[in-house]
Amino acid sequence: MKRNIDLLHGNILTSLTELAVPIMATSMVQTAYSLTDMAWIGMVGSDAVAAVGAAGMYTWLLNGAVAMAKMGGQVRVAQSYGEGKVDEAVEYGKGAAQLAIAMALSFAVLANVFAWQLVGFFHLNTASIVANAVIYLRIACGMLVFSHLGQTMTGLYTAVGNSRTPFLANGVGLALNMILDPMLILGLGPFPRLGVAGAAIATVTAQAVVLAGLLVSPREDANLSRQLRIWKPTSRRHFKSIVRIGFPTAIQDMIYCSISMYLTRFVTSWGDAAVAVQRVGGQIEAISWMTAEGFGTAINAFTGQNYGAGNLKRVKKGYTTAAGLMFVWGIFTSLLLIFGATPIFSIFIHEPEVIPAGASYLRILGVCEMFMCIELMTVGAMSGLGRTMEASAITIILTALRIPMAIVLGTTALGLDGVWWALTISSILKGIVFFIYYQRIMRRWNVR
Repeated sequence: MKRNIDLLHGNILTSLTELAVPIMATSMVQTAYSLTDMAWIGMVGSDAVAAVGAAGMYTWLLNGAVAMAKMGGQVRVAQSYGEGKVDEAVEYGKGAAQLAIAMALSFAVLANVFAWQLVGFFHLNTASIVANAVIYLRIACGMLVFSHLGQTMTGLYTAVGNSRTPFLANGVGLALNMILDPMLILGLGPFPRLGVAGAAIATVTAQAVVLAGLLVSPREDANLSRQLRIWKPTSRRHFKSIVRIGFPTAIQDMIYCSISMYLTRFVTSWGDAAVAVQRVGGQIEAISWMTAEGFGTAINAFTGQNYGAGNLKRVKKGYTTAAGLMFVWGIFTSLLLIFGATPIFSIFIHEPEVIPAGASYLRILGVCEMFMCIELMTVGAMSGLGRTMEASAITIILTALRIPMAIVLGTTALGLDGVWWALTISSILKGIVFFIYYQRIMRRWNVR
């Protein structure tokens, strides 16, 4: 069966769709992991949701760090593959995997040693929430190697045009997670009621299964993955190139998460329930942005291969096609979040006094979905060109505006809703700026 899609020839819409659909489906599956956890944790109560939400910020932060290995490896593999240099692609892939493992093990140690201090950053108001957050943090971050290496391998598969294998592996992982969550969280059958710890164990176990699938599948793929020999050393030249490409993206993702963490700390002034609203609302909204980010991964591989092959006209047409698709998806998710806010949020939080605040979050964030989709897709395209530094600079500057806007708007009559409007306004600005900036890049090529 053909697994690798030819991104250098043929109909652009067909090639992009064949590559992007499994990636977007994979992103939805990964979103479903968190949504499943939140749905079952919500059965325990909003306090448990707040604990998972706070600790989960650190898994998000550290997953941002691994973007250095994932993005650096994916871009260099795609460009080398487009140039016809398969041996170089293999070296870059191996180096990316080794970097991901080293980072995961280092972060795992730090997260466990400083767990109490890390959770203390959020100034949570209830001792039991703090204790549960520490438990979740130690389990989830202690086993980061499964997530980090899995994400990196997914990027390498995508770089050579194989998005089907990651989708199948993540689908199996989701099925396992959906089985384990109620058993471990609520204590069904012979299993004890583990609550927050059960959610962490279920997720980590599913991630381990996904990674196993990604490591076994390369035996059927002759283009890149089965040639990886992770245990063999990688040259300094390849590592430097991976870091040069991936470092700006990693810094961007970590700063983005750090800003969100600060805002979470700011939100605690409205009570622990507000933290639960932010985290659950963010997971629901991830249906939109993770799918867009998945499409950004597809356009990244498409752009990287065609840019490496010197086919700028095809790069330009690919971006235009992708922008049209993301515009439609963004409008759809906006309508879904705005008009379905209350029933959707009610699935995850069951306390009647919390649901209105959660519905308000979804309605406000729903306004910016189309712009956010364009932003994430464009970041993927720019990264495929190797222009990660520019993409990161724009993202960091405009995302940082959220803090002063949240402080100002949060002190007005809008209250907590003012914080959500700060997120929405910044996302609208980023979508507009990125679209205009990429148009300028394409005009400089002078290709038609």
